[in-house]
Amino acid sequence: MTAVLALEDGTWFRGTAAGADGEARGEVVFNTSMTGYQEVLTDPSYAGQIVTMTSPHIGNYGVSAADTESSGPRVAGFIVRDASPVASNWRAESTLRDYLRRHGIVAIADIDTRALTRKLRSGGVMRGVIATGDVDPDALVARARDIPPMEGADLVHTVTCGTEYEWHAASLEESGEFGVSPERRATKRLCIAAYDFGIKQNILRRLTLHNCDVRVFPASAPASDLLAIEPDGVFLSNGPGDPAAVPYAIEHVRALLATDVPMFGICLGHQIMGLAMGGRTYKLKFGHRGANHPVKFLDSGRVEITSQNHGFAVDPDSLPADARVTHLNLYDGTVEGLRHTDKPAFSVQYHPEASPGPHDADYLFRQFLDEIEKR
Repeated sequence: MTAVLALEDGTWFRGTAAGADGEARGEVVFNTSMTGYQEVLTDPSYAGQIVTMTSPHIGNYGVSAADTESSGPRVAGFIVRDASPVASNWRAESTLRDYLRRHGIVAIADIDTRALTRKLRSGGVMRGVIATGDVDPDALVARARDIPPMEGADLVHTVTCGTEYEWHAASLEESGEFGVSPERRATKRLCIAAYDFGIKQNILRRLTLHNCDVRVFPASAPASDLLAIEPDGVFLSNGPGDPAAVPYAIEHVRALLATDVPMFGICLGHQIMGLAMGGRTYKLKFGHRGANHPVKFLDSGRVEITSQNHGFAVDPDSLPADARVTHLNLYDGTVEGLRHTDKPAFSVQYHPEASPGPHDADYLFRQFLDEIEKR
């Protein structure tokens, strides 16, 4: 079956359907990772977005339930150059095409993803529509222009948990399959309260491997609910959408900053912490999405290769005197890390838990433990 991708600027591509039948709408973005497509599909931070994989051959190792980052795919749609019809991997439970169909994800293949990526890189990410079957491209362009922009969009409420819960990994040994074993675990079992803004499961696995018990709270939960369990530390998760459009989360984190509880934020959690400190955020032209982004840790001069997925950034000029920039992106100089100078609170824009990606930044989990154990 044929399929069409149409962008708001009037550009359209005709290819073949590679997933479910129907129509998908969202912000069209690109990810430069060569592998990890299943982790990308199931990352809640991609809610509301149609993801283009720049690597040309996608799906060759199939999909496995063990490689998911949430309960199922969270992307609005999926774009690939060449969708593999077979799964050549002993762990595979199905092909990528069957997985997309089973979960109702509309996808398109056999288009020039290099040309599409160059357009998004030059003009910035755009709203778009994928539709299968005999469709009018011009009508799809008009529908793309009607999609609400990402600025001002609170998508956290669409992915956060409905009620608080305890995270339980199957076992430390099984969790260890998802990344390197930590160099040092906490000396005693720690209690962590985690805000779920769209949390990835590998973050929970990493905390568990570091000897932490994690209780996960909805994004709407007031700070008093988290403090009621007397946590050793608070974690702020990744998530989708515009951080400035989540004022309730900003207020919760501001209340937590008024205490001395150690706090660690990742991705959207980093942006929300920056806003709670008094800073501002802004939308990037095409964002950072991939598994090979160089970041400099200013305290040591060390360069880390990082996994990233975000379309907004913290404005360094807006930060107050008690907020210190700790990491910078070496591609464009944007803020990649913050630390409060008077409180045990810090955050990074990238993903130290990887999945997919390198583990250069796994030390940040140990740094979180250090903040806790100092108290």
